[in-house]
Amino acid sequence: MQQQQHRQPELVEGSLPVFVFPTELVFYADEQTSHKQVLTLYNPYEFALKFKVLCTAPNKYTVVDATGAVKPQCCVDIVIRHRDVRACHFGVYDKFRLQVSEQSQRKALGRKEVTATLRPSASQEPPSPRPQDEERRFKEQYAESEFFEQTAFQTESRPVAGGPSLLTVLLGLVCMVALMLPTLGEQESNVPVYLHLSVNKKLVAAYVLGLLTMVILRT
Repeated sequence: MQQQQHRQPELVEGSLPVFVFPTELVFYADEQTSHKQVLTLYNPYEFALKFKVLCTAPNKYTVVDATGAVKPQCCVDIVIRHRDVRACHFGVYDKFRLQVSEQSQRKALGRKEVTATLRPSASQEPPSPRPQDEERRFKEQYAESEFFEQTAFQTESRPVAGGPSLLTVLLGLVCMVALMLPTLGEQESNVPVYLHLSVNKKLVAAYVLGLLTMVILRT
């Protein structure tokens, strides 16, 4: 009986049921925590599975561990981050395809598609679609799409921007210099009087420097 279970997936390519939860990913532009979603792939079978994650718009997402394996009767979490949160992507339906195969086989034994969409806000109900919009959405969701692999660069957990911009660094240096200048009213200083700054100006420089520090730490 166990041998039959092992041979069953090899009989028909693409016939193996794939169990994934959830089957739809919804990202919200105004909710930072929603920009990271988790897909759970279950393997209820008696043999190990290899998996690969494909996407119709790989440049918009980062997939951590886009390929891997699932042990028998186990599950694995696949982290997906939306990396291009812009208004032009609101309401657009992308698709992920999870393709599985037996570890000793190259051909895909099964596949499952998951839709993904970006919405402006979690607090707002999506507007009722017009008939033509509903028809377009149906075609986007169920039409045969072209899927692409996530490259090694795209599976990294950090977005494309690898550090702060030059303008941000220069502005931060200016704020630091301003804080180091003498305060207006100090008598013992070799710095010209016109470079002495008031307390209010130093407070502004400190505030701006704090904001820039937060921006630099998040990049």
